[in-house]
Amino acid sequence: MINIPGKTASVRDIVYYYLHSDNYKRLSGKSQREYATQLEKALDTVVEGKPLGSYRARSLKARHTNLAYQQWLQTGTHTANYRKATLSTAWRYCMRLDVMENDPVRLIKTENPKPRKVKWTRDQVSTFLDTAYSDFKWRSIGLIVHMAYEWAQRVGDMRVLTWDEVDLDAQRIDLTQSKRGADVHLPIPEALCAMLQQQKGDFGFQTYVAPKTTPVAGAYVPYPVDQIDDAINEVKDAAGLPKNITAMDLRRTAITEMVEGGADLAHIMQVSGHRSPDSVTPYMVNTFSGAKTALAKRGGRDE
Repeated sequence: MINIPGKTASVRDIVYYYLHSDNYKRLSGKSQREYATQLEKALDTVVEGKPLGSYRARSLKARHTNLAYQQWLQTGTHTANYRKATLSTAWRYCMRLDVMENDPVRLIKTENPKPRKVKWTRDQVSTFLDTAYSDFKWRSIGLIVHMAYEWAQRVGDMRVLTWDEVDLDAQRIDLTQSKRGADVHLPIPEALCAMLQQQKGDFGFQTYVAPKTTPVAGAYVPYPVDQIDDAINEVKDAAGLPKNITAMDLRRTAITEMVEGGADLAHIMQVSGHRSPDSVTPYMVNTFSGAKTALAKRGGRDE
């Protein structure tokens, strides 16, 4: 049993108390590891000559937390904001138990991350798939990327797609997205259907559509979350593709291509599973092709 931090408790004591709480234990294993890592980095941040974790919690000022945040920004806005959020979660937990009264973490002035605009070209997607499908060990990786691109879905959902969500005879999938719980119903294009039929012949005896091609402890399992990017990068390197395109850019690429093709937001949301137009916007990239399509739809003008 961890003792409740007293009046002289340090910031590290506050965080330690949270890390042994039921609230923390209810997080997923992945979230627990991420929280613990970012909290440790936050505590080790040197502010005005000493680590943030060494400060007496009740004496910590907004000046200290904002100076720490400025250092966190050097690792990227997303990481800085995530680090702030984890520290804030620990702090607010202690405030709810009356361990703390003030919240200097809340007074951190955060910066909004710039939206990512990177997208794959169709040639890059084709090159990736040709490389992945040329070697059996990469076939499942190829399918994960192929499905994510064709259906504008998250790589994470394709990683754990199961055969009971796929109807090859009707050429459709019926998927419940993991992030927002949205149900999407999508057609399977001919080329992808052919690959899925081949995959079904080899891996239809087990649950997952695109498991690791070698069994783990005698069972076929999905690529672990912390290995999927490395596996995709291995194929990218073999294909000679640039490092700046990532798996998460596939969803943005597919949505942008739908916009370029003249699809309206209501139909795009049927595919992407977004519940509002505002949530789709970050995935859209302004392109010449998209502008040309939009301008071509302007009717009633004299040439």
